Amino acid sequence: MRDGWKGLLSRSSAVPGEQRVHMDSPDVRRTIGGALYEYGLCQLDGTDEVILLCIGTDLSIGDSLGPLVGSYLVEAGSQPFTVLGTLDQPVHATNLAQTVAWVESTYRNPLVIAVDACLGRAESVGMLSVGKGSLKPGAGVNKSLPSVGDLYLTGVVNVGGFMEYFVLQNTRLSLVMRMARVAAEGIAEGLSALAEAKQGRCTDKEIRVPVDTTSRRYPGSTAIGTGR
Repeated sequence: MRDGWKGLLSRSSAVPGEQRVHMDSPDVRRTIGGALYEYGLCQLDGTDEVILLCIGTDLSIGDSLGPLVGSYLVEAGSQPFTVLGTLDQPVHATNLAQTVAWVESTYRNPLVIAVDACLGRAESVGMLSVGKGSLKPGAGVNKSLPSVGDLYLTGVVNVGGFMEYFVLQNTRLSLVMRMARVAAEGIAEGLSALAEAKQGRCTDKEIRVPVDTTSRRYPGSTAIGTGR
């Protein structure tokens, strides 16, 4: 593990296989990057692509964390992983199942990292969590959607428990944008290190060229009316 990450991953969470950090912490980028590197390294063998699946919609401020993260990473330039879900091409309730099916039919054994906003307790607003396993999008607003991801990153954007749709619409844009920015920076750091580790394990024949996510399209990438 990179020296800058040593000691960070034992501090912040009582949940096994999950790291939590506040978006305003000075260690937020290194904690996110270190967690993604550590958890991803255990699942790296045999993977043919790393997919960042950024879930949410630009039609709701609180639910725009995922698309903002995806857009920031695409705007930053070529990355050693594929980004699905941006402000222009969101992955949301209407096209999530179709997008997951496309990933499964396109790649033999992808490592999928799901990114999504969530609601929580008042004292948890601003917290980012990185963990092992899948997440279930829409659970906070009583939507039945498929569980997705081998790893996940979630951010608590507002308080849950009552009138969730109204709460998401009345979430502060500045909070979501700041959270998305630090999350994207941590993701880029962690997954770039993971790509370096994969190259070290691969033969020259197996090393993949980073995907140009600005030109690649996937099913359902066109905005679909209401219900997003």
